[in-house]
Amino acid sequence: MSFDPVFHEEELGKAVDTRLLLRLWRYVAPYRWQVMLTLLMVAPMFLLELAPAWIIKTGLDQVILTPGGTGMADGTRSAGPFDALLGGPSGEPTLAWLVLLYVIAILSSAVLQYLHMLLMAATGQAAMRDLRRVVFEHIQSLHLGFFDTVPVGRLVTRATGDVEHVAEMFAQGIVAAVTDVIKMIGFATALFLVDPELALYTFAVVPFLAVGLVIFRLKVRDAFRLTRVLLARINATLQETVTGMKVVQLFTREQRNLRDFERLNGEHRDGWIQSIRYDSALFSTVEMAGGITVAIVIWQGTGLASAGVIYVFINWMRRFFMPLRDLSAKYSVMQSAMASIERIFQLLDTEPAIQDPPAERAARFQEPGAGQARGRVEFENVWFAYGDGDETGDWVLRDVSFAVEPGEKVAFVGATGAGKTTIIKLLTRLYEVDRGRILLDGVDLRDLPQSALRRRVGMVLQDVFLFSGTVEENLHLGRSDIDPETVRTAARAVEADRFIERLPQGYATEVRERGTNFSAGQRQLLSFARALAHGADVLVLDEATSSIDTETEALVQHGIHVLMEGKTSLVIAHRLSTIEDVDKIHVLDQGRLVESGTHAALLEQDGLYARLHRLQQHGEPAAA
Repeated sequence: MSFDPVFHEEELGKAVDTRLLLRLWRYVAPYRWQVMLTLLMVAPMFLLELAPAWIIKTGLDQVILTPGGTGMADGTRSAGPFDALLGGPSGEPTLAWLVLLYVIAILSSAVLQYLHMLLMAATGQAAMRDLRRVVFEHIQSLHLGFFDTVPVGRLVTRATGDVEHVAEMFAQGIVAAVTDVIKMIGFATALFLVDPELALYTFAVVPFLAVGLVIFRLKVRDAFRLTRVLLARINATLQETVTGMKVVQLFTREQRNLRDFERLNGEHRDGWIQSIRYDSALFSTVEMAGGITVAIVIWQGTGLASAGVIYVFINWMRRFFMPLRDLSAKYSVMQSAMASIERIFQLLDTEPAIQDPPAERAARFQEPGAGQARGRVEFENVWFAYGDGDETGDWVLRDVSFAVEPGEKVAFVGATGAGKTTIIKLLTRLYEVDRGRILLDGVDLRDLPQSALRRRVGMVLQDVFLFSGTVEENLHLGRSDIDPETVRTAARAVEADRFIERLPQGYATEVRERGTNFSAGQRQLLSFARALAHGADVLVLDEATSSIDTETEALVQHGIHVLMEGKTSLVIAHRLSTIEDVDKIHVLDQGRLVESGTHAALLEQDGLYARLHRLQQHGEPAAA
């Protein structure tokens, strides 16, 4: 079965995918100097890691184990070409001087480590801030049909969790991995410079360890994939249960859900334990290799090198093996980051189906002047399907044509699924017509920028969405050209000011998530005020009074008339009593425009509209 990879949360990419990293560089490039500084800091950090062991080596060979500080015991080779650098101010090494140098090296290393980690994390977060902004901007540019098929949770994950995985890669993944490789090469080189023969014995265990690392990489990949799959299933179960909690409790499904969750939870535990087994095996293997290396150093170094050199080999080899202990964590971070980068770019590669026209073409169509008619809407032979209508024949609109003159008020009625709401979605260009065209003041909508079109078309939807923020912010929606007085005038016109002024902070009252501190009727009144404040010359009301009780509906009828005054108005309503006074009514049936006329004329025709009217007004039996 094929699927869009944007949906798939369980895919694992390569641990390091050069192609994806090159694409990611576009967002890191503005901070390349910080990246360069991060890499340049590796050299002094590495030298400061070498220094403490060498200082102790000097102390052992020239101060502690050699009476009088004259040198090493007979029969050992000197490996101290840099010993003179550690001499005190008088040229003679002293224990106090070495202690001072040791403290300076440790403190300097700690400061550099702090600055390195801080710079690395800050660079990654800055780049990820830019990437997250691009993802968010792109999501806003996608057409509404995209959101009909892609779960919202997946898109939220792209801008949050996936971007965080990439940021984590900067802090613990690719930069740390490059640093570790450089340090391991540096430690190996330093050991060969100190004593090549002893270094050959010391690194004899490394080839066997490399084979173990290859086996670990293959095994841990499958284990990591399993835990990720199971975690995705747990997340899906939690989301589905919480979203449908009302149904879960009403139908007493709690125990069934708990059993399903316990099974998934147990499988995830077992999968995670399996990955821990491989991680533990790697850690113990590296520890064993380190222990064997120490034994080899002591065995072969005795009589061949001084005690100080043996200590240097033990210390530096321990640091050589240290990055390998964290390989599992780094590998997991890199693999998660690569999968996240791939999903992010799959989203960014999704082209918006609704595109603005080229600037030169859009410039040719100017808005009507003050003395010209504004708001003429015309549908010309419009066909539309949410899927592929040519292949399936599932057309939602079929050859629909009509015109609405400036200032005219028309209504659309019909059974559920007849295509009423689709008309307003096409008018606002949330979707693109498949055939035909839609004109606004004689201009094809495809020749108008989307922002210009939507400023001219005001919407009052059945399901009102309120954002977090104040009441006033929800009315002007951030438009700088709408002043507070315009907002208050609009609220008074639709009778919304009555309840707004009774709020604790009036227009400054905070709106909770989805407007839960307002009733359905109050939210609808706010949507009326919002539409009026935005001053569009074409107004669309989609079931605008369906969520309002009878008393509230009577209260807002005057406001609705004010809202529609002087505007081209398209009204969609199931309650036919609310549209009897419009200029024209269009009746839709299975996507076709079957009747048009005034309320009285359509009743005289005794067609579909008349039957719908009788069903609502007189309760005529459905069989009639």
